[in-house]
Amino acid sequence: MTTRVPANGIDIAYESFGSPDGRPLLLVMGLGAQLIQWDEEFCRLLAEQGHHVVRFDNRDAGLSTHFHDAGVPARSEPAPYLLDDMADDTAGLMDALGWARAHVVGASMGGMIAQTLAIRHPERVLSLTSIMSTPGPGVAPPTEAAMGALLSRPPSDRDGVMDQSVVTWSVIGSPGYELDRELIRARAGLAYDRCFDPAGTGRQLAAINASGDRTEALAKVRVPALVLHGEEDPLVPVAGGRATAAAIPGARLVTYPGMGHDLPRALWPDIVAEITKLTKG
Repeated sequence: MTTRVPANGIDIAYESFGSPDGRPLLLVMGLGAQLIQWDEEFCRLLAEQGHHVVRFDNRDAGLSTHFHDAGVPARSEPAPYLLDDMADDTAGLMDALGWARAHVVGASMGGMIAQTLAIRHPERVLSLTSIMSTPGPGVAPPTEAAMGALLSRPPSDRDGVMDQSVVTWSVIGSPGYELDRELIRARAGLAYDRCFDPAGTGRQLAAINASGDRTEALAKVRVPALVLHGEEDPLVPVAGGRATAAAIPGARLVTYPGMGHDLPRALWPDIVAEITKLTKG
């Protein structure tokens, strides 16, 4: 069941898995992605390892607050908000959940938000897992093909969005694993039904580009940290993961051959095991 709560002056939509007595684990998703991008089965695998798992829609995604009046800023215009604000949203969600501290897992832009949360609110973060992310937008530039897939103009109809989603993940997904086209189409259709707002993705991208490099600030992070990255990621190349791990004192880096900018089902048991090892201390 999806619940909406006030957080940092906006509303955040979330869903939870596992016992409330479990280790609190917050999943932060990436650019333009809704909470459903964290597969339910993946969330349940984490819950089975003793976590109380919460996945949520970032601002300008899914059922959380959208900043429609802000439009989409041109590159020369200021971003309507920064990753700092999105990290503060995450801390606000923790307040609403009654969580003083939590283990935080972020993927792609979600990894950037999780890093920012550990920088701005270190007392709220029990551990940090940064997946297929980077400490700054200039650290690991995407390939031309990946950037083209990311920035292609979305269709306005449901079937077109589903078809384009398959094309996009064919470019940025994991070349070492079979692409589940039916799952991708179904998830894209569900996301369309929940909320279709390409302009919100544009505002999130502006936030990434306006938020600068976190390398220096990450050197002051003292929470246990894990960095997971695909060795064949064309959207955020593995150099981004290596730079993240190098920036955070004591961070453990794990890279996966054949993995691109997604989480292949075959790797879920290993990824869940790595996260669990970190959260158990």
